[in-house]
Amino acid sequence: MKKEMICIVCPMGCHLSIDTDTLEVTGNNCPRGEEYAREELTAPKRVITSTVKIKGGIHKRVPVKTDGAIPKDFNFKCMRELDKIELVSPVKVGDVIIENLLGTGINVVICRDM
Repeated sequence: MKKEMICIVCPMGCHLSIDTDTLEVTGNNCPRGEEYAREELTAPKRVITSTVKIKGGIHKRVPVKTDGAIPKDFNFKCMRELDKIELVSPVKVGDVIIENLLGTGINVVICRDM
């Protein structure tokens, strides 16, 4: 069986076709497209971007993101963890607010000084 997808690794947006039985990829113009298609089919991952509450800042929420991709199945668990957090200003870009999120080895970091 063939599955069609568009590669999002670079701006070229290659139209990929992947055989779900053999994991053979066609349509990619670079090796990254082949890697992306296989990973997206077998173990999709996503970088999470969100906000968390903060006291004493110029805004009531501060942007955060994971410093790498986590398994897509963990997205809602990650959001529940972020909902529990309330920071106190000041915070700096790159400050780690959660280390080793859900045992993935990925951290959640601040994206704006506040």
